[in-house]
Amino acid sequence: MPVVPSQYWNVVHGNTPEEVKQDIEGLQIMRTLAKNMAWLLKSLKDEPTPDYEEKTFTNFIR
Repeated sequence: MPVVPSQYWNVVHGNTPEEVKQDIEGLQIMRTLAKNMAWLLKSLKDEPTPDYEEKTFTNFIR
């Protein structure tokens, strides 16, 4: 069974759309997941591997 990977847990944090937009790391994880899902679907047609975005890390200790 194919499993689509990402960088970390597939989740964004926030109670409102505005708060979710502030979760830069979460949004990047979702973009990576979307690219990997698209690649997996296209891979049935022998597409090349996706280009990866440089990882962004968030330090929650401020």
